[in-house]
Amino acid sequence: MVKKNVAILICMVMLCSILAACSGGNGKNDPKETEKPTNAATNNTPAAETDPPKEDIKDKKITISIYYPLPDQVENRKLEDDKIKRFNEVYPNVEIVKSDWHYNPSEIGIKMAANEAPTFFNTWATEAKFLQERGWVADITELWDAYEYKDQINPVLQSQFIIDGKVFGVSQKAYVTTTVVNKKMLDEKGVAVPSYDWTWEDMYNTAKAVADPKKGIAGIAPMGKGTEAGWNWTNFLFEAGGEIQTVADGKVTAAFNSPAGLKALEFYNKLRWEANAIPQDWALGWGDAVGAFGQSRTAMVIAGAEGVLEQALNQGGLKPEDVLTFPMPAAEKGGKHTGVLGGDYLVINPNATKDEQEMAFRYITFDYFTDKGLESIEADIQKRQTEGKFFIPPQMNYYSPSSEYGQKAQAIFDKYDNVYKYNPESDALLDGKPEAQYNTQDYYGEVTNVLQEVFSNKGSDLQALLDKSAKVVQEKFFDSIKVE
Repeated sequence: MVKKNVAILICMVMLCSILAACSGGNGKNDPKETEKPTNAATNNTPAAETDPPKEDIKDKKITISIYYPLPDQVENRKLEDDKIKRFNEVYPNVEIVKSDWHYNPSEIGIKMAANEAPTFFNTWATEAKFLQERGWVADITELWDAYEYKDQINPVLQSQFIIDGKVFGVSQKAYVTTTVVNKKMLDEKGVAVPSYDWTWEDMYNTAKAVADPKKGIAGIAPMGKGTEAGWNWTNFLFEAGGEIQTVADGKVTAAFNSPAGLKALEFYNKLRWEANAIPQDWALGWGDAVGAFGQSRTAMVIAGAEGVLEQALNQGGLKPEDVLTFPMPAAEKGGKHTGVLGGDYLVINPNATKDEQEMAFRYITFDYFTDKGLESIEADIQKRQTEGKFFIPPQMNYYSPSSEYGQKAQAIFDKYDNVYKYNPESDALLDGKPEAQYNTQDYYGEVTNVLQEVFSNKGSDLQALLDKSAKVVQEKFFDSIKVE
């Protein structure tokens, strides 16, 4: 019996030794470790225990100041107010401040230095490189890459604000510069309406025939002050086959004092001194010229059609059948109807915080590709209809017109008689040419000085004026550019 008990005891001791060996390599048994569940993937340290949960941007109090339509754009303000209301329903944590500042190249530096620019603001296709090089626009590549509809944005428009593979703005809408014609004024003077496939000669003859200087009536109102004057004239430079600048061997060279430039300037000279067809007070900026058209004080104006039509129909009291949108005239029969390709973009302030930048991006794209956006537009069209107002669609939008979304939008436009319809024959002739890549606004401003000299002094030496202007632009702006 003793031997049997001893054998049992020996077996128990051996069994305990085996269990101890299995409990760990060091022979020690730490109950704190053995009580934890084994998790090979996290090495016994789950991520949830170390990484704090990410804060939802909807839980943060954020204030953004937004680009808001001008006071005279009553209908557009109503549309924006509706968007603000709907945005706050989704983001009640965001306070939206309406900014009355609209982009101006001569003011942007002061606004940025004083930190007074809104969280996002409007700008033009010409300004991408100008703003990016000066650090006055945020790099939104990360926000753009995460945007689910980025591949459906009109690539021709969006490409203007993609620099070195980085995104610096969001396309809104675009246009090819046109000539808007007051048909009613032509009819009253018994002047035949030219064909859409018209020429400089047709424009000259029409402007001369309808002008009545003694009554303060102009045949055409080319803009004569600000950078917009140079912008207007550049359409004719392009139509004559000219260029603003050439880029080669790392250098930018002024090219607008070419034979094509001289031809375009001679045309302006003829409108002023031979036809006497421009306003006697020719120093008109964009608002002045468009306002004169809406008030039937000029029969033609050169601009993106949407803004002109908005003023003429909704403020000037004209009817759609009275206002025709023409392509720019060809220099000669059979030539291209080339107009400056322009666009409206929204860019984000680089001084804004990351949260403010993200919320600004969400606001900018809030209605893009959404049924709610279409519903808002249709409601606006219906409201305008009850008020006797017209809705003016952009010539080109942020989406492709052939896309499913574009077709939905067009179906809405087709339903209402108060939606302005662009003529398909005219649209088919549009030939858009992008603005210069470098210092476009500076070039426009310098050319404006040339135009003012031509409008002021009969018999000016046109080539000498162009050569002097090209030298100023070259030395003051282009010589310092190094193209990689």
